[in-house]
Amino acid sequence: MSHASMIIGIPGLEVTRVKSKRRIDVWARPYRRQASCQHCGGASLRIKATHKRTVKHTRRGNQVMILHLKVPKYHCQSCGRYFRHTFPGLRPRYRSSDTYQMEVYEAHDGGVTQRKLSRTHQVSGATVERWYRDHLSIKRSEMDRRRCPRVLGIDEHFFTRRKGFATTFVDLKNHSVFDVKLGRSEPSLRHYLKGLRGRDNVRVVVMDLSETYRSIARKYFPNATIVADRFHVVRLINQHFLKIWQQHDPQGRKNRGLISLMRRHQWRLKDEQHANLMRYLADYPVLQQLYVAKQKLVRLMLLRTLKRRRAEVMLPRLLELLDQLRDSPLRGLAKALTGWREAIVAMWRFSKSNGITEGFHNKMEMISRRAYGFRNFENYRLRVLTHCGWDGIINRVNMDARPPLMG
Repeated sequence: MSHASMIIGIPGLEVTRVKSKRRIDVWARPYRRQASCQHCGGASLRIKATHKRTVKHTRRGNQVMILHLKVPKYHCQSCGRYFRHTFPGLRPRYRSSDTYQMEVYEAHDGGVTQRKLSRTHQVSGATVERWYRDHLSIKRSEMDRRRCPRVLGIDEHFFTRRKGFATTFVDLKNHSVFDVKLGRSEPSLRHYLKGLRGRDNVRVVVMDLSETYRSIARKYFPNATIVADRFHVVRLINQHFLKIWQQHDPQGRKNRGLISLMRRHQWRLKDEQHANLMRYLADYPVLQQLYVAKQKLVRLMLLRTLKRRRAEVMLPRLLELLDQLRDSPLRGLAKALTGWREAIVAMWRFSKSNGITEGFHNKMEMISRRAYGFRNFENYRLRVLTHCGWDGIINRVNMDARPPLMG
């Protein structure tokens, strides 16, 4: 490969002239004839004619590089057919190279607007949108061939008022969004879940305390262990406690500083903060006992990566604490956690949680806000998978796949 070809990025070119003013114009031609016919593979070729072709190739600084190519047209004497010289990264009858389209796609995907790309790359806004959708279709075709991850996180998030909620499937091992589907009920997800490849390979499903998602996991991921998400479990405990607190002292519930102390873990409070909280709770003995029980319960919920024997030792402590809460105002919480005790014990064995999923939900909200909302869910899904989940390989310009040449 010549130095000029290396700079341009297209092998097999001989640069004859370069002009730089408002843009960079490069005149080039193939420095070798094509070796064989692309139809029959015959070697008896003659040049019938030469055509001129102008292609937008890439940007160098603030200037667009335009290639002016002399393209030989060959006649195969073996099969009698005609064809033109091919260049890697330049598709027939396209007025821009694959490199140029990729630059526009990556810039638009990174947040550059269509208007700005139209000005900097000298293409229309409709062309930017078409190229972007073309690359997304490549991603979608590769995405449809993926298999389910071994560690799967499931959670819901709000899409629009008209269409309601959507379900997020996250690959917790690789920290990426596996897919996003509209709906959060079993009927709305049934068709999609039945068509998932590799459902039997899923070993762990992490979720919040949702009966709907638990029934979905049991039905469609039969070999998976259901793991409760500790973030949602701790949040549920705090919600129940704060509700009981509001019943005992409606005015204290309005104190923001007091709310902060109630929500925080006891071991994270300073001595002065803990003393102030205990002085307040001394006026409400029942609430004080519930606060102590809540702290013990939260400590148990935050355990992770326990060995089986250690988990078997901690389980009676959890059941004993839940039995005590059944005769207290937190009986609803005790009933809910008892029904999920197997998932909670599994939670102790694993370190994964749906905190990754919640982080992706924040990013999805930013994607939707930047687009001023989505009416078409499929467009929203592709954007989310592009930014948060897809980890395949776009067929970029393959410079090694050069056509056979002859001297």
